[in-house]
Amino acid sequence: MSTSTTSWTVAAEPFTTPDATALRRAYYAEVAGRYWKRTVTEDEIDQGMLDFPADDLAPPTGRFVVGRLDGEPRSCGGIRLIDPVTAELTRVYVDPRARGTGGGAALLEVLEAEGRALGAERVRLDTRSDLVEARALYARSGYEEIPAYNSGPYAEHWFEKRLV
Repeated sequence: MSTSTTSWTVAAEPFTTPDATALRRAYYAEVAGRYWKRTVTEDEIDQGMLDFPADDLAPPTGRFVVGRLDGEPRSCGGIRLIDPVTAELTRVYVDPRARGTGGGAALLEVLEAEGRALGAERVRLDTRSDLVEARALYARSGYEEIPAYNSGPYAEHWFEKRLV
C-alpha cells in the first residue's frame, strides 16, 4: 500500500517572475476560454495580459502570491487595496491538475494575511456564475455574498470576508 502526501507552500512573489507570469497566463486562458466556450489563442492571452495588467499587485498597495505543490508552481492570486480598509482579491487560480488538494484554501490564507499586512479590515472579490469551483471555495472559506460593489463587465457575484 502506498500513500501520497501533498505539500503546499504559498509565498509572495513579484507578478513578473517566469512562474508567476506562466500562472497568470494559465488563469487568463481558463477564464477567457470558459467565458468564450472555446480554446483561447496565445495572441488572445497576450492581449488579455495587456488589457488587464497586474501593476497594482505590487507593494505598497498590493501583493501577488504563488503557490507550489511539492515544489511545482500550481496556483496564484493577487490582492490590492481598493480603499484604505478594503482589499480586493483578483486572479485567484489553481491549476486544474492540483484542484482538490487544499491549494485554494492555502492560497486564500496567505492572500488574507497579505491583506491584513496592507491594513485591510475586509476583503472583497467578484466572480462569474460559470466559475463554480471558485464560488464554492469562497463559500467554504467564510466569504459571504454581498450586493455589487463594482460594475465590472464580467462580475456576476460579489463576496466579502472580514479580516479583523
